Amino acid sequence: MEIGSMERPRRVAVIGVGVLGACVGWNLSRQGAEVVLVDAGRPGEGVTDWSFSWVNASNKTVRRSYFDLNVAGMAAHRELAATIGPDAWWFPSGHLRWADDPAAEARFLRTAELLAGWGYRIELSTGAEVRRRLEPALALPDEVSVVLYPDEAWVHGRRLVGRLVGQAVAAGAELRSSTEVHDIGTAADGSVRTVALSDGSVLDVDAVVNAAGPSASRIAGLVARDLPMRREPGVVTRIACAPVPIHRAMHAPHIEIRPDGDGSMVLHSREIDALIDTGEEDPAELARLLHASARQVVPQLADSRVTGTRVAFRPIPADGFPSVGAVPSVPGYYEAVSHSGITLGPVLGRLLAAEILGGERDELLADFRPERFSGQA
Repeated sequence: MEIGSMERPRRVAVIGVGVLGACVGWNLSRQGAEVVLVDAGRPGEGVTDWSFSWVNASNKTVRRSYFDLNVAGMAAHRELAATIGPDAWWFPSGHLRWADDPAAEARFLRTAELLAGWGYRIELSTGAEVRRRLEPALALPDEVSVVLYPDEAWVHGRRLVGRLVGQAVAAGAELRSSTEVHDIGTAADGSVRTVALSDGSVLDVDAVVNAAGPSASRIAGLVARDLPMRREPGVVTRIACAPVPIHRAMHAPHIEIRPDGDGSMVLHSREIDALIDTGEEDPAELARLLHASARQVVPQLADSRVTGTRVAFRPIPADGFPSVGAVPSVPGYYEAVSHSGITLGPVLGRLLAAEILGGERDELLADFRPERFSGQA
């Protein structure tokens, strides 16, 4: 769908260089746009680096259009790996899920049945089969039902961002790290014209992309836009272990675990996240709980040690779905704000770059346009 006849932007500031911002900037720069990448910290070292980084659509069944977008995100990852090379960041080893109580098992098996009906690949196994064929280090009952999603993957987000930013800079993009955006200036007609930075410099631009993750609401406010966001903190812990005893991402009872490369693993749990708002916010205590749960699932982790823990806020718009595309009331202002940025980064980066440079909105984004938060048609 055409979104206007305005002249296409030549210089674009991308605010926030996590996985979404990096994917947008990489796509813009390789298509000839003049790109300035602006990050308050260092690229890829914020939420992107402290995410479970699981590429999937099996957990996205609440709305069919959202599932379809995530399936497209998985395909875009495979295409990106073929384009920039998969080494060091792309690990398409599948994903395992099982439960330790009948109600939870029934729920994920119903979801697996739904996904199979939508054409999503699943393989149903038992604990004994999984230990024999895939993950001998796991402690799980022989007869427990285990679902394998063979097309899912995990990503080393910081390395992916580094690869994309490096290629964008080589193509002519400018990188401004450790620099906050203080203001976005507009012309008399309301269109974006400048971006003022904390170092005192002012960028002349034709467009901005708000990919600022947890800070996206603040950036939106600079153009007098209300972007409601959820307050949803999560804790991720890294542990050191050599060798790494598992080979893929998995949702075990009470804990999510995956490899992280270089003799380390990542741990996360929604159950532990729930403690953050109850006052149990000491990262060391949260890490201890995560580590203890992981050792129950993988006994070989008995001698592993915690190397880092971070409590971060997920960048989730208020209704739980992405906000991606132009905001008609502010010409030249675009949003790329989403939970599941790891899965969606490559597809959203491609689609948003096409919208910015060509003026076309892809129908994959029909349910996720920013104007749904402002009552605009």
